[in-house]
Amino acid sequence: MHLLMDFGYVGPWTHGHLVVTAVALPLAWLAWRRRWPRAVTALLAALTLWSVAAFLVVQFVFRFNDVPTLPTGAFVASGSVRVVDLGAGSGRSTVMLLWARPQDTAVALDNFSAGYISGHGPDKTRANFRAAGVEARATVQAGDMRALPFPDASFDAALSVAAIDHLSGDDARKALREAARVLKPQGQFLLEVMNPDWWMRFAWGPVLLHGTSPGSMRQRWTGMLDQAGFQVTEVGTQPITLYLLAVKR
Repeated sequence: MHLLMDFGYVGPWTHGHLVVTAVALPLAWLAWRRRWPRAVTALLAALTLWSVAAFLVVQFVFRFNDVPTLPTGAFVASGSVRVVDLGAGSGRSTVMLLWARPQDTAVALDNFSAGYISGHGPDKTRANFRAAGVEARATVQAGDMRALPFPDASFDAALSVAAIDHLSGDDARKALREAARVLKPQGQFLLEVMNPDWWMRFAWGPVLLHGTSPGSMRQRWTGMLDQAGFQVTEVGTQPITLYLLAVKR
């Protein structure tokens, strides 16, 4: 079943480190053969080893093209609820939810503009739902997280995985307020954002860190959820991910 799904994350995300390997490895070999200065040889060897190790981390720890694990058992634990996935992309997080909660139904919302997903569009997302065996419980909706095309209080719960944190500060606040608007009172919201933890620092260094720290990320998103009308009830981490579970006040 996993092999039939195609979440479409493009090469720079999944295999970009091999480009570094392809350059550093022959240079390291050449430096050793021609007896270049030891510092240069050691640097090229270290770069080669890092690029291979980082590639393995991306493949076997981050697993962008696989279904992730629901980070907390407290999210919609009762089952039989209607959930909206904000910024669902090619359906990876929606499948995560529906596999973990076989009684739930979900609406996967996205504007289908992500350049890092190959062939990004509603058809790809629906095909992944069919491959995952959840097509009867999942629908696809084109829309903007900042202006959701749903009535007030139309969902029991909401989630967003690595989507709202791609927006600017003001747009992220709009998306969080919209999430609160479409939730019923006491509705749960599971927010997952990229976290500059040790795994990310090792694999990507300054490319994705943007000068933030895990502590500041937690404080920032807790504050923004509070301003949007949520009470945070649980905070935790997975590799490169900070998750916050909140309840609409």
